[in-house]
Amino acid sequence: MATYIVLMNLTDQGIRNVKQIPERRRAGAAAAEKLGIKVKEAYSTLGAYDGVAVVDAPNDEAITTWALSVGSLGYIHTQTMRAFSADEMSNILAKIP
Repeated sequence: MATYIVLMNLTDQGIRNVKQIPERRRAGAAAAEKLGIKVKEAYSTLGAYDGVAVVDAPNDEAITTWALSVGSLGYIHTQTMRAFSADEMSNILAKIP
């Protein structure tokens, strides 16, 4: 499993329905689970992003499917980044000639 950081911003529709955040968060985690994705952590945040999630996914296709799926509901925009643990980064760096 690979780890991904998903940054989220509410859309106009999302802010109009802000009280539904807990329900949408549960629905998003359930949709992720069906794709083999585990939502490890999810936070509402202050600053440039309204939320952040740390998820483990089997591959790029699964995380992309999930991000497009939750985004298509119209409540959030997502930005997804692959995250590498210290061990993963050490393995990558060891391959540099």
